[in-house]
Amino acid sequence: MKICVLGLWHLGSVTAACMAAAGHDVTGIDPDELTVRQLGQGKAPLFEPGLEDLLAQGLAAGRLRFSTQANAAQDAQLLWVTCDTPVDEDDRADVESVIAQVESVLPVLPAGATVLVSSQLPLGSVARLEQSARRLCLASGLHFAASPENLRLGKALDVFRRPDRIVVGARDDAARDCVAGALSPLEARIEWMSVESAEMTKHAINAFLATSVVFANELAALCEVLGADAKEVERGLKTESRIGPGAYVSPGGAFAGGTLARDVQFLNQFGQAHGLDNALLASIRQSNDQHKKWATRRLHELLGSVDGKVIAIWGLTYKPGTDTLRRSMSVELCNQLLVQGAMLQVHDPAVVQLPAAWAAKVTRCDTPQAALEGAAALVVATQWPDYRTIEPTTIEGLSPGLVVLDANRFMPAWQTVPGVRYAGVGTPLEMAS
Repeated sequence: MKICVLGLWHLGSVTAACMAAAGHDVTGIDPDELTVRQLGQGKAPLFEPGLEDLLAQGLAAGRLRFSTQANAAQDAQLLWVTCDTPVDEDDRADVESVIAQVESVLPVLPAGATVLVSSQLPLGSVARLEQSARRLCLASGLHFAASPENLRLGKALDVFRRPDRIVVGARDDAARDCVAGALSPLEARIEWMSVESAEMTKHAINAFLATSVVFANELAALCEVLGADAKEVERGLKTESRIGPGAYVSPGGAFAGGTLARDVQFLNQFGQAHGLDNALLASIRQSNDQHKKWATRRLHELLGSVDGKVIAIWGLTYKPGTDTLRRSMSVELCNQLLVQGAMLQVHDPAVVQLPAAWAAKVTRCDTPQAALEGAAALVVATQWPDYRTIEPTTIEGLSPGLVVLDANRFMPAWQTVPGVRYAGVGTPLEMAS
């Protein structure tokens, strides 16, 4: 099948590479010339394990190519919309930029083509694009479908090629048949539904996950002051048959990035537009924003002021397995500590260049051990597997009374090191004193 993938950031580059690997003839389109040029050389726009190898295979086989021109979609049977939806610091999505990109391609599509929308857009966006198609391509008879994006940074190829299931909303039988044909090599179960239900499913999944995160972390905050251990409470929750072992109730860091927050914001906007008081949804961001202060709060409890003190940060990226700093909670924490006068020594296995705003303020270290030299505290900010293999007993010259903040209790070996004051989210306060 001839597939055109529109938008080539994380979702788009993964989709294009995987569809080409599945045997389809794939053209990727993006208006950014640098992105297209690098992809044409097999270089991914961000680090994702295995992605560059898959890109190289598709290019070498002649099943994958990239372009900045909309007319590259003129013979596409399926236009797969994977544009990144930008989000500002208040979690407001720039929907118009995505709509404009799609509208620029619609007029060149052949009659009978299907448009499959996977970009993170608010419910009603497919209906809006159908109106655009009627206005811009009067006689083309395009078909429309929606399939919510379901990737995870660092695990995207595995999730794409071996999904639990794929949610697809199809407007008509032609759209259903086209999407089924494109997805058939994945041999995945498809949950068919209406377009609007598929759009709502994405909002619902992310809002549920966001609610679960803030629920677990609010419980953890109570555990800290009441003497309970939130990890033990988590075990009690997951062994309850009505909740289950896969429940998203682990105490840990606040959720970061635009993905969860963007869908919570969409649902809040829908409620406001229709006069609904969605008290639960409205409180999610407020609770998560409060929990973002956990690390600085615990540092002050255990160190007093951080002004003039050296703080080691292990991990800067949004997640392990990627090199992106965009919307990283670690970067946000570093900015908070800099304002409070801390001196930062940072390490990340995937980050070579620090943010320009940190020039002369933050020291980048080549090894995790180097970042600990003279540090009053260590914050494990991104859970890179490399850090878990470091035995604390092999590190010489640890500062007496070193504070170790490990929100997700990723490195339990540090809990029992003599002289180390260890704290995770939901650890009783006296355990860290």
